[in-house]
Amino acid sequence: MSDKKRYSVLVVDDERSNIRILNTILNPEYTIYAASDGSDALEAAEEFLPDVILLDIIMPDMDGYEVLFNLKNTESTKDIPVIFITGLDSTDDKKKGLEKGASDYIAKPFNSSTVKIKVRNQISLLGRK
Repeated sequence: MSDKKRYSVLVVDDERSNIRILNTILNPEYTIYAASDGSDALEAAEEFLPDVILLDIIMPDMDGYEVLFNLKNTESTKDIPVIFITGLDSTDDKKKGLEKGASDYIAKPFNSSTVKIKVRNQISLLGRK
């Protein structure tokens, strides 16, 4: 058995189909946790302490910006890289997400290669810290 750490990703999206797609793209390379709303995302982030969070922006009740704010203001989750996943694809949307503390941005519909590379890049950065 390998001693290599298995990294984990928390996928947060109110659309179950997007969670399934991202699970298919990232599994079996990563352990995948899923949450379908902001409150569940905050609980899962604290419980599992994933290495990377893929976070939808547009969700009912608590949007991704508010979730990100809470993650970054909680001691146990503040250093977890968050990649926004969203259909919002304008330059202003990307800028807003990055200014609020997101590490990166992935536009929907998902491109498998892009998702894998962006998650791998964030994990690579973790290894350098």
